[in-house]
Amino acid sequence: MNSNPAPGLPFMKMHGLGNDFVVLDLRAGGKPPSAGVIARMADRHRGVGFDQLATVETDDRADVRLRFWNADGSVSAACGNATRCIARFVMDETGRDRLSLRTDHAVLLAEDAGGGLTRINMGPPVLDWRAIPLARDVDIDRLPIDGDPAATGMGNPHVTFFVEDAASVDLATFGPAMEHHPLYPQRANVEVVQIVSRDEIILRIWERGTGPTLASGSCSCAAAVAAARRGLTGRRVRVNVPGGALLIDWRDDGVWMEGPTAHVFSGVLTPEWLSQ
Repeated sequence: MNSNPAPGLPFMKMHGLGNDFVVLDLRAGGKPPSAGVIARMADRHRGVGFDQLATVETDDRADVRLRFWNADGSVSAACGNATRCIARFVMDETGRDRLSLRTDHAVLLAEDAGGGLTRINMGPPVLDWRAIPLARDVDIDRLPIDGDPAATGMGNPHVTFFVEDAASVDLATFGPAMEHHPLYPQRANVEVVQIVSRDEIILRIWERGTGPTLASGSCSCAAAVAAARRGLTGRRVRVNVPGGALLIDWRDDGVWMEGPTAHVFSGVLTPEWLSQ
């Protein structure tokens, strides 16, 4: 066998409930790809395919530093499922059961939840209209948008709609329109929520810069916070997404998210493809 590393760009493919990622481990050095290369990598026919790309770097204030990009190459300050997947990878690598991970949003804490599950504290929700951000001062629990949605920040902006039947919403049309609503200057992640009970909801997701996804950690957190603030649920809920279920627990110290992770495979992007 050839012990020399293959030329090109090594990567890992991971997913949390079908919300999938390409992860680049840059702890030994290197730079993230350009926005154009990231968008090409996200192409599921001509690249690798993913909902988000994440990089892992060293950090002097946390165990690792994470950065995120959407499938269109735009930057995202948070990606809950990717954070959970990377936390599990680093915990398995180091033998530790607790980690700190710095993102553009905050330093997040991760812990082994047992049974192969990983738990992340996504931090307190952002509930100030300026920081979400919104274009102007409005009631974040009752936005002046048809459908009476709520706004929440989880390191990225969210708009949450409550409906009788989530499956009946034409997300392919509704999602892009709400992502680009003028009240959201940085675009919005769009959640459509159906209340099942005081401790369970059904969630469908349109992520800004990506489109429909099977799951989203930050969207699940935002939906749970919005439902609790409106009095529709308690602060601990099971969130059923197309890819499975997450447990969201809004505690005094932040919004905790718990669920499974998967490291599917590792590969290398060839120099020839990268130089196209």
